Amino acid sequence: MKDSDFFFDEHLGQARRQEATISAENLTSITEFIFVGLSNHRKTQTMLFVVILLTYTLTLMGNLVVIMLVRFDSRLQAPMYYFLMHLSGLEICYVTSTEPQMLAHLLAGNGIISFTRCVAQIFVSLSLGVAECFLLGVMAYDRYLAICQPLLYPVVMDRWRQMHLASSCWATGFVIGAIYVGCTFRHSYCGPNRINHFVCELPVVLKLACDDIHITQVIVSVIAGLVLLVPISVILTSYAVILFSVLQIRSATGWRKAFSTCTSHLVVVTVYYGTVISMYLIPRSTTFSDRDKQIAVFYVVVTPFLNPVIYTLRNKDVHEAVARVLRRSRFQ
Repeated sequence: MKDSDFFFDEHLGQARRQEATISAENLTSITEFIFVGLSNHRKTQTMLFVVILLTYTLTLMGNLVVIMLVRFDSRLQAPMYYFLMHLSGLEICYVTSTEPQMLAHLLAGNGIISFTRCVAQIFVSLSLGVAECFLLGVMAYDRYLAICQPLLYPVVMDRWRQMHLASSCWATGFVIGAIYVGCTFRHSYCGPNRINHFVCELPVVLKLACDDIHITQVIVSVIAGLVLLVPISVILTSYAVILFSVLQIRSATGWRKAFSTCTSHLVVVTVYYGTVISMYLIPRSTTFSDRDKQIAVFYVVVTPFLNPVIYTLRNKDVHEAVARVLRRSRFQ
């Protein structure tokens, strides 16, 4: 081999190594994301800190009370309350993955999150959100069986079936969450790193990718459509059949009993799906406005806080369980 060829190959190898180094740097050049947050005014940040801290505390307490009542009260062993216990567990995990970070950023006056923590937050929040979508569908199916198939209900919805349905919701959530994260972070993120939000949301972070994201956006939209539309179809079908069955009931007491077991679930479904669809399925511009943050506040902070209130406010069984616990503690 000639010396000129040797030096040419050596320089070519160095050039390729430099290109590889530059590519690797481009892929990992962002080490953190900066949140614009909910407000830049210090007094507003302080007020938001107090409000979110209060709602976070009440959310934890309310959902923990639901879990403890279902767990330890023998009269709340129906499948409906078993799924409600899992819903409360999901809500506790979800708010804990987002709200403590929000509180820390409001207290500090600025919002910075590392790239790794942002990936973890997207994975956890999306996994739990998907699991909740399917769990709400399972709860609608449970109401259908209880009202329309009362004789078969104890057999079809036995303990093993309850555990199978609940664990399937959790597993499906984490599998789809992993797919979402894999699709989102296969792109390079070399700048910018400032986002008009207060948590790491997949649509917001994906917009910061340096390369073409059109295929990923299609994949994300298709999966989001399936995740939302499949449970919604189950819910609408279940309640359509329930409504038809209720119309056949001549007794006013039967009407009240049927609607009392469904109203709470329908309210939760409407609030949850309405906000999530507006965030993930409705087309929007490339920049995220304050309206998007307001929608996110609703399903990150407000909905988990309202769920235990909605489910227990008009639930006679839960009221009686709380009364029994209070009488027992007073007697002791």
